[in-house]
Amino acid sequence: MIYMAKKKLSTVLAAIGILVTIFALWISLQYRTLTSGFLAWPASIRGVLLITGILFIILGVYFYPTKKHRTIINILFLLPAVLAFTMTVIIPFILGVFYSFTDWNGITLNNFIGFENYKDFFKSPEYIHSFMATLIFTILNMLLVNIIAFGLSLLVTSKIRGRNIYRAGFFIPNLIGGIVLGYIWQFIFNYVITDIAAAMNIKSLSQSLLALPDRAILAIIIVSTWQYAGYIMMIYVTAIQGVPASVIEAAKMDGAHGFKRITKIIAPLIANSFTICIFLTLVNSFKQFDLNYAITNGGPSKLFMGKAIHSTELLALNIYKTAFTRNDMAVAQAKAVVFFVLLAIVSLIQVYVSKKKEVEM
Repeated sequence: MIYMAKKKLSTVLAAIGILVTIFALWISLQYRTLTSGFLAWPASIRGVLLITGILFIILGVYFYPTKKHRTIINILFLLPAVLAFTMTVIIPFILGVFYSFTDWNGITLNNFIGFENYKDFFKSPEYIHSFMATLIFTILNMLLVNIIAFGLSLLVTSKIRGRNIYRAGFFIPNLIGGIVLGYIWQFIFNYVITDIAAAMNIKSLSQSLLALPDRAILAIIIVSTWQYAGYIMMIYVTAIQGVPASVIEAAKMDGAHGFKRITKIIAPLIANSFTICIFLTLVNSFKQFDLNYAITNGGPSKLFMGKAIHSTELLALNIYKTAFTRNDMAVAQAKAVVFFVLLAIVSLIQVYVSKKKEVEM
């Protein structure tokens, strides 16, 4: 009898919680249109309703009579983190996908327009160029960061004197914020390098790299590599230190020295680290925003497909400017959805290929 009573109570509490939560989310979506009428007051306390609904769901799950009550308690302890992730990532993402099919202007929406937002920007020269620039930047940055980071990791795991100081020095750039770092390097490119070049009569460096439309993206690659290589280096260092010393000694005795020892012994044994580091640099490069914004802000301009476009405007910055400069919120959401899909596909392919290489190695 008590079992049935607890089961009914938990079911009722969970059902009420689900209904209240759904109602709170609905009035949040319709908030701008609910300024009057009998729903005006619930709309003003939609946050309270949402929290109340979630609490009722938690209580319903907590009181549900089951032998796996301990598992339920563990799940409830994880709930705050899961809830925070859901509220800040999952729900905004779902809403973003929905808004991409509407004429949303950042405040209200009037019509559901289907794929119209998606049709427009695929024809845009600036979007096509941003995609191409992002692809080039990602490939070059990913290669440079991993090659340099792996080289540095070999250096700081050798018997060189002061290797711990080198580790700290190489890692420090990663601790500096991207915006601050961008403005510092903008000053270096525009004034320091050009002044030194003028003093030494080096004509090829007399003009700032940031003023050249076809080369300005190299400046972002240089700074990004300088900033991120130290972080990736630490992952490689951890992996190399995990290689058994006996294996290295045996390789030396068998005549494997220098480059052969790196390619035939160390690299295969840390193949999983290559997968992780390539994935991290791929995602970080594809999502590059802060350095792009601070160093060039997309400039300088050049002609592409008969239209003036920003030569170094990567996809993340293009989405940002579409939303907050041109105020095309719905189009920006559509671009963000395509951006997510592209990044997910590329990342999954990269992980699959890298994992396959691990097995081969």
